[in-house]
Amino acid sequence: MSDLALSKACTALDPIQHMLSTDVGIGLKPEHFKEILQFLPELGFFEIHAENYMVDGGPLHFYLSKIREHYPLSIHGVGLSIGAQAPVDEAHLDRLNLLLNRYQPELFSEHLAWSTHQGHYLNDLLPVPYTQQSLKHICEQVDHVQTRLGRRMLLENPATYVEFDNSDMTEEVFITEIIKTTGCGLLIDINNVYVSCINHHRDPLGYIQALPLTAVGEIHLAGFATDQDSDGSPLLIDSHDSEVAAPVWNLYQKALQLMGPRPTLLERDGNVPGLAVLHEEAKQAKVFLMIQAEQQLRSPYA
Repeated sequence: MSDLALSKACTALDPIQHMLSTDVGIGLKPEHFKEILQFLPELGFFEIHAENYMVDGGPLHFYLSKIREHYPLSIHGVGLSIGAQAPVDEAHLDRLNLLLNRYQPELFSEHLAWSTHQGHYLNDLLPVPYTQQSLKHICEQVDHVQTRLGRRMLLENPATYVEFDNSDMTEEVFITEIIKTTGCGLLIDINNVYVSCINHHRDPLGYIQALPLTAVGEIHLAGFATDQDSDGSPLLIDSHDSEVAAPVWNLYQKALQLMGPRPTLLERDGNVPGLAVLHEEAKQAKVFLMIQAEQQLRSPYA
C-alpha cells in the first residue's frame, strides 16, 4: 500500500465532506452558465466532467473560473478507465492533475469501470470481473492514481447490464476490499444501485447495507430509462435523461437513514431542462438531507 493509502486508511468523512454533507449540487451545463452567474442560485456545489475541461483555455474555463469564485466544485472523471487491463494512461492522468491543481475541487471521483482497450476509447463504462486478480490490479491502479494526484479519490459503483461468469465475489465485497486496501472513498450512485439490482434480480437496500458506508463521500441521483432484455424482461438503463424516479428517491431516503447526510448531486446529461427545473429537484434532495440531519441531532447516539 502506498504512503497516501496508509494516510487515508481511515474512511470517515474528511472535514470538507462534513462541511458539504447537507449540500445538494447539480451538474454544470454550458447552457446555464450565464444564468448561474446572474442569479447565483442557492445550490451547494456544481460538478463537472473532467474530460470536458482538459484544454488550456476557451469559454468553458472562462465561465468555470467565475462560477468557482462563488461555489464549491466537484470534479468527476469519466475516462480514466481504472478497470482496464492496461495501466492508466499517464498523459490522461497528467491532464487530470493539471485540472485538479487549477481548480482545487472539494471532491474528486472516478468510476469502477473500464472504457479503453489497446489505445482505443469506447463510448461506455464497462463492468469488470470481480476476481482476486482483478482486485489486485485495480487496487494498484487506484493507489497509483491517488499517489500521482496527491489526493483521495471517490470510486463510483457501476450501473451494469451483464456480469462475468468467472466472478468469485460480489460487487459489494469487491468494492469493500478496494476501499480497505487503498483508502479511497466511495461515491454511491443510488440510481446505479437501483438499476443494477433490478437488472440482476437483487435487493437494492441489501446491496447498500453491505457497503462500507463510512467511506461514502458523495451521493449521485439520476433518472433511468426502461427497455427490454432479450427474454422480454424489463431492463433498466442508466440514462441520466429524466427526473429521478420515485423508487430511487425512496432508496435514497433509506440510504440516508443508514449513513447520515452526504453531499448529493443531481445528474442530468440528456434532455437537460432549464436551471429552475434542476434547482427544484435539488431542493427535494435538500429536504431529505435536512430531515436526516435533524434526526441525527435528536438521536442520543449521534
